[in-house]
Amino acid sequence: MEDQRKVSFAEALTKGDLFVKLSLLWMGAGYARRKQYVKAAIMTVLELAVILFTVNFAMQYIPKFGTLGTVSPVRSFNVDTMKNEFNDYDNSFQILLFSLFSFVVWAAFVAVWVKNIMDVYRLQLMEEAGEHINSFKEDLVSFKEEKFHITLLTLPVLGVVVFTVIPILLLILVAFTNYDQNHMPPSGLFNWVGFNNFISLFGGGGLTVSFGYAFVRVLGWTLVWSFFATITTYVGGILLSLLLNSKKTRLPKLWRTLFIATIAVPQFVSLLLVRNFFSNGGIVNTICANIGLTGFLQKIGLVSTSYIPFLSAPGWAHVMIILINIWIGVPYQMLIATGVLMNLPTEQVESAKVDGAKPFQIFRKITMPYMLFVTGSALVTDFVKNINNFNVIYLLTENVYTTTNQVMANSQAKEVDLLVTWLFRLTQDYYNYKMASVIGIVVFVICAVFTLIAFNRMIRGDKEGTYQ
Repeated sequence: MEDQRKVSFAEALTKGDLFVKLSLLWMGAGYARRKQYVKAAIMTVLELAVILFTVNFAMQYIPKFGTLGTVSPVRSFNVDTMKNEFNDYDNSFQILLFSLFSFVVWAAFVAVWVKNIMDVYRLQLMEEAGEHINSFKEDLVSFKEEKFHITLLTLPVLGVVVFTVIPILLLILVAFTNYDQNHMPPSGLFNWVGFNNFISLFGGGGLTVSFGYAFVRVLGWTLVWSFFATITTYVGGILLSLLLNSKKTRLPKLWRTLFIATIAVPQFVSLLLVRNFFSNGGIVNTICANIGLTGFLQKIGLVSTSYIPFLSAPGWAHVMIILINIWIGVPYQMLIATGVLMNLPTEQVESAKVDGAKPFQIFRKITMPYMLFVTGSALVTDFVKNINNFNVIYLLTENVYTTTNQVMANSQAKEVDLLVTWLFRLTQDYYNYKMASVIGIVVFVICAVFTLIAFNRMIRGDKEGTYQ
Protein backbone atom coordinates (compact mmCIF):
# COMPACT_ATOMS: atom_id res chain seq x y z
CA MET A 1 0.00 0.00 0.00
CA GLU A 2 1.30 3.44 -0.91
CA ASP A 3 2.24 5.82 1.86
CA GLN A 4 -0.58 8.20 2.78
CA ARG A 5 1.51 10.67 4.78
CA LYS A 6 0.52 14.31 4.52
CA VAL A 7 2.73 16.52 2.40
CA SER A 8 2.15 20.06 1.15
CA PHE A 9 2.81 21.52 -2.27
CA ALA A 10 5.31 24.02 -0.81
CA GLU A 11 7.17 21.22 0.98
CA ALA A 12 7.30 19.18 -2.23
CA LEU A 13 8.78 22.14 -4.14
CA THR A 14 11.40 23.02 -1.55
CA LYS A 15 12.46 19.53 -0.44
CA GLY A 16 11.82 17.54 -3.60
CA ASP A 17 14.70 16.17 -5.64
CA LEU A 18 15.53 17.04 -9.25
CA PHE A 19 12.84 14.74 -10.65
CA VAL A 20 10.16 16.21 -8.41
CA LYS A 21 11.07 19.69 -9.66
CA LEU A 22 11.28 18.40 -13.21
CA SER A 23 7.69 17.21 -12.80
CA LEU A 24 6.68 20.86 -12.86
CA LEU A 25 7.41 20.77 -16.60
CA TRP A 26 7.10 17.08 -17.41
CA MET A 27 4.43 15.54 -15.21
CA GLY A 28 5.71 12.00 -15.74
CA ALA A 29 9.28 12.67 -14.63
CA GLY A 30 8.84 11.75 -10.96
CA TYR A 31 6.99 8.54 -11.77
CA ALA A 32 9.57 7.52 -14.37
CA ARG A 33 12.37 8.01 -11.82
CA ARG A 34 10.57 5.62 -9.42
CA LYS A 35 9.96 3.09 -12.23
CA GLN A 36 6.23 3.70 -12.37
CA TYR A 37 6.35 3.85 -16.14
CA VAL A 38 2.63 3.39 -16.82
CA LYS A 39 1.75 6.32 -14.54
CA ALA A 40 4.50 8.36 -16.20
CA ALA A 41 2.98 7.61 -19.60
CA ILE A 42 -0.53 8.49 -18.43
CA MET A 43 0.59 11.81 -16.96
CA THR A 44 2.59 12.59 -20.10
CA VAL A 45 -0.38 11.86 -22.36
CA LEU A 46 -2.65 13.95 -20.13
CA GLU A 47 -0.22 16.87 -20.24
CA LEU A 48 0.11 16.65 -24.03
CA ALA A 49 -3.68 16.43 -24.39
CA VAL A 50 -4.16 19.62 -22.36
CA ILE A 51 -1.50 21.39 -24.42
CA LEU A 52 -3.16 20.33 -27.68
CA PHE A 53 -6.57 21.32 -26.26
CA THR A 54 -5.20 24.75 -25.37
CA VAL A 55 -3.53 25.36 -28.73
CA ASN A 56 -6.19 23.91 -31.04
CA PHE A 57 -9.37 24.78 -29.14
CA ALA A 58 -9.11 27.11 -26.15
CA MET A 59 -7.00 29.76 -27.86
CA GLN A 60 -9.75 30.26 -30.45
CA TYR A 61 -12.06 31.61 -27.74
CA ILE A 62 -10.08 32.72 -24.67
CA PRO A 63 -8.55 35.82 -26.37
CA LYS A 64 -12.07 36.99 -27.22
CA PHE A 65 -13.47 36.37 -23.73
CA GLY A 66 -12.87 39.96 -22.65
CA THR A 67 -15.05 41.39 -25.42
CA LEU A 68 -17.24 38.36 -26.27
CA GLY A 69 -16.59 39.09 -29.93
CA THR A 70 -16.30 42.18 -32.08
CA VAL A 71 -17.08 40.95 -35.61
CA SER A 72 -20.79 41.06 -36.43
CA PRO A 73 -22.27 38.81 -39.14
CA VAL A 74 -22.43 40.44 -42.56
CA ARG A 75 -24.02 38.76 -45.57
CA SER A 76 -22.67 39.53 -49.02
CA PHE A 77 -23.14 38.16 -52.51
CA ASN A 78 -20.25 36.11 -53.85
CA VAL A 79 -20.04 36.55 -57.62
CA ASP A 80 -17.83 33.47 -57.95
CA THR A 81 -20.27 31.07 -56.29
CA MET A 82 -23.37 33.14 -57.11
CA LYS A 83 -24.54 32.69 -53.51
CA ASN A 84 -25.08 34.84 -50.45
CA GLU A 85 -22.31 34.14 -47.94
CA PHE A 86 -21.51 35.28 -44.43
CA ASN A 87 -18.19 36.61 -43.23
CA ASP A 88 -16.16 34.90 -40.51
CA TYR A 89 -18.17 36.46 -37.68
CA ASP A 90 -18.03 35.99 -33.90
CA ASN A 91 -20.64 34.12 -31.89
CA SER A 92 -20.78 35.62 -28.40
CA PHE A 93 -22.49 32.65 -26.81
CA GLN A 94 -19.98 30.20 -28.25
CA ILE A 95 -17.13 32.37 -27.01
CA LEU A 96 -18.66 32.52 -23.53
CA LEU A 97 -19.48 28.81 -23.31
CA PHE A 98 -16.24 27.45 -24.76
CA SER A 99 -14.13 29.91 -22.78
CA LEU A 100 -15.85 28.76 -19.60
CA PHE A 101 -15.31 25.14 -20.59
CA SER A 102 -11.64 25.88 -21.18
CA PHE A 103 -11.31 27.54 -17.78
CA VAL A 104 -12.87 24.48 -16.12
CA VAL A 105 -10.49 22.15 -17.97
CA TRP A 106 -7.52 24.28 -16.95
CA ALA A 107 -8.67 24.41 -13.33
CA ALA A 108 -9.03 20.63 -13.26
CA PHE A 109 -5.60 20.24 -14.86
CA VAL A 110 -4.00 22.58 -12.32
CA ALA A 111 -5.53 20.52 -9.49
CA VAL A 112 -4.12 17.31 -11.03
CA TRP A 113 -0.77 19.03 -11.62
CA VAL A 114 -0.50 20.14 -7.97
CA LYS A 115 -1.50 16.69 -6.70
CA ASN A 116 1.01 15.12 -9.09
CA ILE A 117 3.87 17.12 -7.53
CA MET A 118 2.84 16.06 -4.03
CA ASP A 119 2.45 12.42 -5.10
CA VAL A 120 5.91 12.16 -6.68
CA TYR A 121 7.44 13.81 -3.62
CA ARG A 122 5.66 11.25 -1.46
CA LEU A 123 7.21 8.53 -3.63
CA GLN A 124 10.63 10.12 -3.05
CA LEU A 125 10.11 9.93 0.72
CA MET A 126 9.02 6.31 0.46
CA GLU A 127 12.09 5.45 -1.60
CA GLU A 128 14.38 7.19 0.89
CA ALA A 129 12.74 5.28 3.75
CA GLY A 130 13.15 1.98 1.90
CA GLU A 131 9.39 1.41 1.72
CA HIS A 132 7.61 -0.57 -0.95
CA ILE A 133 6.33 1.44 -3.93
CA ASN A 134 3.27 0.02 -5.62
CA SER A 135 3.36 -1.17 -9.17
CA PHE A 136 0.63 -0.02 -11.56
CA LYS A 137 -1.16 -3.35 -11.11
CA GLU A 138 -1.14 -2.90 -7.33
CA ASP A 139 -2.53 0.60 -7.75
CA LEU A 140 -5.39 -0.78 -9.83
CA VAL A 141 -6.12 -3.35 -7.14
CA SER A 142 -6.20 -0.58 -4.52
CA PHE A 143 -8.93 1.18 -6.47
CA LYS A 144 -11.04 -1.94 -6.03
CA GLU A 145 -10.33 -2.19 -2.33
CA GLU A 146 -9.22 0.60 0.04
CA LYS A 147 -9.74 3.33 -2.60
CA PHE A 148 -13.00 1.94 -3.94
CA HIS A 149 -14.83 5.10 -2.84
CA ILE A 150 -12.77 7.07 -5.36
CA THR A 151 -13.74 4.62 -8.11
CA LEU A 152 -17.43 4.98 -7.24
CA LEU A 153 -17.36 8.77 -7.02
CA THR A 154 -15.37 9.50 -10.18
CA LEU A 155 -18.24 9.35 -12.68
CA PRO A 156 -20.79 11.12 -10.40
CA VAL A 157 -18.31 13.94 -9.76
CA LEU A 158 -17.64 14.32 -13.50
CA GLY A 159 -21.40 14.37 -14.09
CA VAL A 160 -21.89 17.06 -11.46
CA VAL A 161 -19.15 19.20 -13.01
CA VAL A 162 -20.46 18.86 -16.57
CA PHE A 163 -24.20 19.03 -15.92
CA THR A 164 -24.38 21.19 -12.80
CA VAL A 165 -21.26 23.27 -12.16
CA ILE A 166 -20.70 24.45 -15.74
CA PRO A 167 -24.38 25.44 -16.31
CA ILE A 168 -24.43 27.33 -12.99
CA LEU A 169 -21.21 29.16 -13.88
CA LEU A 170 -22.61 29.94 -17.34
CA LEU A 171 -25.78 31.29 -15.73
CA ILE A 172 -23.69 33.53 -13.49
CA LEU A 173 -21.63 34.85 -16.40
CA VAL A 174 -24.70 35.59 -18.56
CA ALA A 175 -26.07 37.72 -15.71
CA PHE A 176 -23.22 40.17 -16.32
CA THR A 177 -23.95 40.56 -20.05
CA ASN A 178 -26.66 42.22 -22.15
CA TYR A 179 -27.78 38.92 -23.70
CA ASP A 180 -31.39 39.55 -24.74
CA GLN A 181 -33.63 39.72 -27.80
CA ASN A 182 -31.77 42.73 -29.13
CA HIS A 183 -28.40 41.00 -28.76
CA MET A 184 -29.14 37.49 -29.94
CA PRO A 185 -26.37 35.29 -31.38
CA PRO A 186 -25.59 34.40 -34.06
CA SER A 187 -27.29 37.36 -35.74
CA GLY A 188 -25.97 39.78 -33.12
CA LEU A 189 -23.32 40.14 -30.43
CA PHE A 190 -23.64 40.71 -26.71
CA ASN A 191 -21.02 42.02 -24.31
CA TRP A 192 -20.24 42.60 -20.65
CA VAL A 193 -22.30 45.18 -18.75
CA GLY A 194 -21.06 44.61 -15.20
CA PHE A 195 -23.67 44.88 -12.44
CA ASN A 196 -26.24 46.78 -14.53
CA ASN A 197 -28.68 43.84 -14.59
CA PHE A 198 -28.52 43.43 -10.82
CA ILE A 199 -29.13 47.16 -10.39
CA SER A 200 -32.15 46.85 -12.67
CA LEU A 201 -33.58 43.92 -10.73
CA PHE A 202 -33.06 45.46 -7.32
CA GLY A 203 -34.71 48.75 -8.13
CA GLY A 204 -32.55 50.70 -10.53
CA GLY A 205 -34.04 53.96 -11.74
CA GLY A 206 -35.13 55.05 -15.19
CA LEU A 207 -36.71 52.58 -17.58
CA THR A 208 -35.68 49.62 -15.40
CA VAL A 209 -37.64 50.62 -12.29
CA SER A 210 -40.42 48.18 -13.21
CA PHE A 211 -38.12 45.20 -12.69
CA GLY A 212 -37.42 46.26 -9.11
CA TYR A 213 -41.14 46.73 -8.49
CA ALA A 214 -41.99 43.32 -9.96
CA PHE A 215 -39.12 41.58 -8.21
CA VAL A 216 -40.26 42.60 -4.71
CA ARG A 217 -43.79 41.36 -5.35
CA VAL A 218 -42.82 38.14 -7.07
CA LEU A 219 -40.25 37.34 -4.38
CA GLY A 220 -42.80 38.02 -1.63
CA TRP A 221 -45.38 35.71 -3.23
CA THR A 222 -42.72 33.06 -3.84
CA LEU A 223 -41.83 32.95 -0.14
CA VAL A 224 -45.47 33.06 0.99
CA TRP A 225 -46.40 30.29 -1.43
CA SER A 226 -43.44 28.11 -0.43
CA PHE A 227 -44.24 28.45 3.26
CA PHE A 228 -47.95 27.66 3.04
CA ALA A 229 -47.56 25.01 0.34
CA THR A 230 -45.02 23.19 2.50
CA ILE A 231 -46.76 23.53 5.87
CA THR A 232 -50.30 22.74 4.67
CA THR A 233 -49.35 19.57 2.82
CA TYR A 234 -46.97 18.43 5.58
CA VAL A 235 -49.42 18.86 8.44
CA GLY A 236 -52.33 17.71 6.27
CA GLY A 237 -50.51 14.53 5.34
CA ILE A 238 -49.78 13.75 9.00
CA LEU A 239 -53.37 14.40 10.08
CA LEU A 240 -54.75 12.31 7.22
CA SER A 241 -52.39 9.47 8.09
CA LEU A 242 -53.45 9.59 11.76
CA LEU A 243 -57.10 9.59 10.70
CA LEU A 244 -56.70 6.58 8.40
CA ASN A 245 -54.70 4.70 11.03
CA SER A 246 -57.27 5.38 13.72
CA LYS A 247 -59.20 2.37 15.00
CA LYS A 248 -62.41 4.37 14.72
CA THR A 249 -62.05 4.85 10.95
CA ARG A 250 -64.05 2.42 8.87
CA LEU A 251 -62.70 0.93 5.65
CA PRO A 252 -59.24 2.52 6.05
CA LYS A 253 -57.79 0.46 3.18
CA LEU A 254 -60.45 1.78 0.81
CA TRP A 255 -59.77 5.42 1.72
CA ARG A 256 -56.02 4.92 1.54
CA THR A 257 -56.37 3.34 -1.91
CA LEU A 258 -58.47 6.25 -3.16
CA PHE A 259 -55.90 8.78 -2.01
CA ILE A 260 -53.06 6.78 -3.51
CA ALA A 261 -54.98 6.54 -6.79
CA THR A 262 -54.85 10.33 -7.10
CA ILE A 263 -51.05 10.08 -7.18
CA ALA A 264 -51.21 7.73 -10.16
CA VAL A 265 -52.85 10.41 -12.31
CA PRO A 266 -50.19 12.57 -14.04
CA GLN A 267 -50.03 15.94 -12.33
CA PHE A 268 -50.25 17.97 -15.52
CA VAL A 269 -53.53 16.20 -16.41
CA SER A 270 -55.17 16.83 -13.05
CA LEU A 271 -53.96 20.44 -12.90
CA LEU A 272 -55.24 21.24 -16.37
CA LEU A 273 -58.63 19.73 -15.50
CA VAL A 274 -58.82 21.72 -12.27
CA ARG A 275 -57.83 24.87 -14.17
CA ASN A 276 -60.77 24.33 -16.53
CA PHE A 277 -63.12 23.64 -13.62
CA PHE A 278 -62.23 26.94 -11.91
CA SER A 279 -61.89 29.11 -15.02
CA ASN A 280 -64.16 32.12 -15.45
CA GLY A 281 -66.57 30.10 -17.58
CA GLY A 282 -65.92 26.75 -15.91
CA ILE A 283 -68.29 24.33 -14.25
CA VAL A 284 -67.59 25.63 -10.74
CA ASN A 285 -68.57 29.17 -11.72
CA THR A 286 -71.70 27.81 -13.39
CA ILE A 287 -72.70 25.96 -10.21
CA CYS A 288 -71.94 29.02 -8.05
CA ALA A 289 -74.10 31.21 -10.28
CA ASN A 290 -76.98 28.72 -10.22
CA ILE A 291 -77.04 28.41 -6.44
CA GLY A 292 -76.79 32.18 -5.99
CA LEU A 293 -73.33 32.27 -4.45
CA THR A 294 -71.93 34.57 -7.14
CA GLY A 295 -74.76 37.06 -6.61
CA PHE A 296 -74.26 36.99 -2.85
CA LEU A 297 -70.54 37.70 -3.21
CA GLN A 298 -71.38 40.60 -5.55
CA LYS A 299 -73.75 42.10 -2.97
CA ILE A 300 -71.19 42.02 -0.17
CA GLY A 301 -68.49 43.48 -2.45
CA LEU A 302 -66.13 40.51 -2.75
CA VAL A 303 -66.79 40.09 -6.48
CA SER A 304 -67.23 42.83 -9.07
CA THR A 305 -67.73 40.60 -12.11
CA SER A 306 -70.43 38.20 -13.28
CA TYR A 307 -68.23 35.29 -12.25
CA ILE A 308 -65.94 34.42 -9.35
CA PRO A 309 -62.34 35.05 -10.48
CA PHE A 310 -60.92 31.92 -8.84
CA LEU A 311 -57.76 31.93 -10.98
CA SER A 312 -57.93 35.27 -12.74
CA ALA A 313 -57.65 37.92 -10.00
CA PRO A 314 -55.03 38.65 -7.33
CA GLY A 315 -55.96 37.35 -3.90
CA TRP A 316 -58.48 34.87 -5.24
CA ALA A 317 -55.83 33.18 -7.38
CA HIS A 318 -53.28 33.13 -4.55
CA VAL A 319 -55.68 31.41 -2.16
CA MET A 320 -56.98 28.95 -4.77
CA ILE A 321 -53.47 27.90 -5.82
CA ILE A 322 -52.59 27.04 -2.23
CA LEU A 323 -55.88 25.14 -1.73
CA ILE A 324 -55.47 23.17 -4.95
CA ASN A 325 -51.90 22.33 -4.00
CA ILE A 326 -53.20 20.85 -0.72
CA TRP A 327 -55.37 18.47 -2.72
CA ILE A 328 -52.38 17.48 -4.85
CA GLY A 329 -49.67 17.29 -2.18
CA VAL A 330 -51.39 15.76 0.85
CA PRO A 331 -51.52 12.16 -0.52
CA TYR A 332 -47.73 12.15 -0.99
CA GLN A 333 -47.17 13.37 2.56
CA MET A 334 -49.74 10.85 3.82
CA LEU A 335 -47.65 7.97 2.47
CA ILE A 336 -44.47 9.35 4.06
CA ALA A 337 -46.19 10.02 7.38
CA THR A 338 -47.75 6.54 7.43
CA GLY A 339 -44.35 4.90 7.15
CA VAL A 340 -42.84 7.11 9.85
CA LEU A 341 -45.74 6.79 12.29
CA MET A 342 -45.50 3.01 12.13
CA ASN A 343 -42.20 3.41 14.00
CA LEU A 344 -43.49 5.96 16.52
CA PRO A 345 -42.18 5.02 20.01
CA THR A 346 -45.22 3.31 21.53
CA GLU A 347 -43.73 3.37 25.02
CA GLN A 348 -43.80 7.16 25.12
CA VAL A 349 -47.35 7.28 23.80
CA GLU A 350 -48.59 4.74 26.35
CA SER A 351 -46.80 6.53 29.16
CA ALA A 352 -48.39 9.81 28.11
CA LYS A 353 -51.84 8.20 28.12
CA VAL A 354 -51.24 6.77 31.59
CA ASP A 355 -50.25 10.25 32.77
CA GLY A 356 -53.57 11.56 31.47
CA ALA A 357 -52.35 13.31 28.31
CA LYS A 358 -55.06 14.26 25.82
CA PRO A 359 -54.81 13.23 22.14
CA PHE A 360 -53.89 16.78 21.11
CA GLN A 361 -51.16 16.91 23.77
CA ILE A 362 -49.73 13.60 22.52
CA PHE A 363 -49.79 14.94 18.97
CA ARG A 364 -48.06 18.19 19.96
CA LYS A 365 -45.50 16.77 22.39
CA ILE A 366 -44.68 13.37 20.86
CA THR A 367 -46.01 12.84 17.34
CA MET A 368 -44.96 16.14 15.76
CA PRO A 369 -41.48 16.30 17.37
CA TYR A 370 -40.84 12.73 16.22
CA MET A 371 -42.06 13.51 12.70
CA LEU A 372 -39.87 16.61 12.54
CA PHE A 373 -36.88 14.62 13.79
CA VAL A 374 -37.31 11.90 11.16
CA THR A 375 -38.57 13.94 8.21
CA GLY A 376 -36.83 17.26 8.90
CA SER A 377 -34.56 16.93 5.90
CA ALA A 378 -37.54 16.08 3.68
CA LEU A 379 -39.35 19.17 4.99
CA VAL A 380 -36.41 21.36 4.00
CA THR A 381 -36.35 19.70 0.59
CA ASP A 382 -40.08 20.32 0.15
CA PHE A 383 -39.68 24.01 0.90
CA VAL A 384 -36.90 24.36 -1.65
CA LYS A 385 -38.91 22.31 -4.13
CA ASN A 386 -41.89 24.61 -3.68
CA ILE A 387 -39.74 27.67 -4.35
CA ASN A 388 -39.10 26.05 -7.73
CA ASN A 389 -42.56 24.48 -8.12
CA PHE A 390 -43.09 25.30 -11.75
CA ASN A 391 -45.92 22.88 -12.57
CA VAL A 392 -48.61 24.01 -10.14
CA ILE A 393 -48.28 27.73 -10.82
CA TYR A 394 -47.76 27.56 -14.57
CA LEU A 395 -50.41 24.94 -15.38
CA LEU A 396 -53.07 26.60 -13.21
CA THR A 397 -52.58 30.18 -14.39
CA GLU A 398 -51.20 30.06 -17.95
CA ASN A 399 -53.74 31.52 -20.40
CA VAL A 400 -56.13 32.12 -17.48
CA TYR A 401 -54.49 34.86 -15.43
CA THR A 402 -53.72 38.19 -17.08
CA THR A 403 -52.24 40.99 -15.02
CA THR A 404 -53.88 44.40 -15.09
CA ASN A 405 -50.88 45.99 -13.40
CA GLN A 406 -49.02 47.79 -16.19
CA VAL A 407 -45.78 48.01 -14.22
CA MET A 408 -45.80 44.24 -13.71
CA ALA A 409 -46.62 43.73 -17.39
CA ASN A 410 -43.66 45.91 -18.41
CA SER A 411 -41.41 43.40 -16.64
CA GLN A 412 -43.20 40.42 -18.20
CA ALA A 413 -44.35 39.35 -14.71
CA LYS A 414 -47.68 38.46 -13.11
CA GLU A 415 -48.85 38.67 -9.52
CA VAL A 416 -49.15 34.85 -9.39
CA ASP A 417 -45.66 34.21 -10.78
CA LEU A 418 -42.97 32.52 -8.77
CA LEU A 419 -39.40 33.53 -9.50
CA VAL A 420 -38.98 30.34 -11.53
CA THR A 421 -42.08 30.91 -13.70
CA TRP A 422 -41.06 34.53 -14.25
CA LEU A 423 -37.63 33.30 -15.26
CA PHE A 424 -39.21 30.81 -17.67
CA ARG A 425 -41.36 33.46 -19.31
CA LEU A 426 -38.44 35.84 -19.67
CA THR A 427 -36.43 33.21 -21.56
CA GLN A 428 -39.06 31.37 -23.58
CA ASP A 429 -41.37 34.24 -24.55
CA TYR A 430 -39.16 37.33 -24.43
CA TYR A 431 -35.58 35.96 -24.81
CA ASN A 432 -34.42 38.18 -21.95
CA TYR A 433 -31.62 35.85 -20.86
CA LYS A 434 -29.70 38.50 -18.95
CA MET A 435 -32.50 39.22 -16.44
CA ALA A 436 -33.48 35.55 -16.31
CA SER A 437 -29.92 34.73 -15.29
CA VAL A 438 -29.99 37.30 -12.51
CA ILE A 439 -33.27 35.86 -11.24
CA GLY A 440 -31.77 32.37 -11.45
CA ILE A 441 -28.88 33.50 -9.24
CA VAL A 442 -31.34 34.95 -6.73
CA VAL A 443 -33.29 31.67 -6.63
CA PHE A 444 -30.06 29.73 -6.09
CA VAL A 445 -28.94 32.03 -3.26
CA ILE A 446 -32.33 31.83 -1.52
CA CYS A 447 -32.40 28.03 -1.70
CA ALA A 448 -28.78 27.69 -0.60
CA VAL A 449 -29.09 30.08 2.36
CA PHE A 450 -32.33 28.54 3.57
CA THR A 451 -30.96 25.00 3.27
CA LEU A 452 -27.78 25.85 5.20
CA ILE A 453 -29.68 27.60 7.99
CA ALA A 454 -32.31 24.86 8.22
CA PHE A 455 -29.83 22.01 8.31
CA ASN A 456 -27.62 23.76 10.87
CA ARG A 457 -30.41 24.79 13.24
CA MET A 458 -33.36 22.47 12.77
CA ILE A 459 -31.65 19.18 11.89
CA ARG A 460 -28.86 18.96 14.42
CA GLY A 461 -29.26 15.29 15.27
CA ASP A 462 -29.09 16.02 19.00
CA LYS A 463 -32.44 14.35 19.72
CA GLU A 464 -31.51 10.90 18.51
CA GLY A 465 -31.25 9.49 22.00
CA THR A 466 -34.75 10.68 22.83
CA TYR A 467 -36.34 8.28 20.33
CA GLN A 468 -34.12 5.28 20.86
